[in-house]
Amino acid sequence: MDRIKQAFASKQNLLNMYYTAGYPSLHDTLPLAKALVSAGADILEIGMPFSDPLADGPVIQRSSSAALANGMNLPVLFGQLQELRAAIPETPVLLMGYLNPVLQFGMEAFLKKAAEVGVDGLILPDLPLDEYEEMYHPMFQKYGLKAVFLITPQTSEARIRRLDALSDAFLYLVSGPGTTGGTTLPDVEAQKEYFERIAAMNLKTPRLIGFGIADKTGFDRACGHADGAIIGSALIRALEDTDDAPATAARFVQAIKQA
Repeated sequence: MDRIKQAFASKQNLLNMYYTAGYPSLHDTLPLAKALVSAGADILEIGMPFSDPLADGPVIQRSSSAALANGMNLPVLFGQLQELRAAIPETPVLLMGYLNPVLQFGMEAFLKKAAEVGVDGLILPDLPLDEYEEMYHPMFQKYGLKAVFLITPQTSEARIRRLDALSDAFLYLVSGPGTTGGTTLPDVEAQKEYFERIAAMNLKTPRLIGFGIADKTGFDRACGHADGAIIGSALIRALEDTDDAPATAARFVQAIKQA
């Protein structure tokens, strides 16, 4: 079952929730997945903690450091995800992380294990596109996994067209410069021009907007320009001082999805 395609075909204004595996506590990964989906999240993006996350701001960096200190690593994560599909059979699940730990694990071994536990796709921001196309695309196809590519305001039209042709999931539109969880107010007019420029390209691939979206207002604004939005740092921030991570996560999603 292509859960990603089914989600985009059956719903509008999709909410993709990011959280860091093994945070706030090592064994919160699966309980958070269940809570987020029960509260209304349409897609889950589980971060694989890494010591040098290139695109992540300080909030997610802190969560990654804490998760690593808790004992999270890829073998532990795959062990936790063994019960993933029994818990949430229909929701698309992505793993997001960086290339170094995946290569240390072994790319094919990683893809095989991800497929075995029911993961649908991967976001690897530092995976070079040429390497993906020449070396790994057939491997992704072999294990039925989708690659999600990032587009920024600086991405050329030629590269966007190439990403669109390669993609069989969705395109991740980074809303502006910087890292995740930024506190600088966005240039709304520049964002609008960027989103409209992408929309005018009539790409075949659905689009979700991420970076800097923290509440219902930002979510609704993003949905006016794409098929939905990705929220991560704001949730991680909410989890920093909670005694009940699943309940806190559920309340966060309910606030975003309320009519």
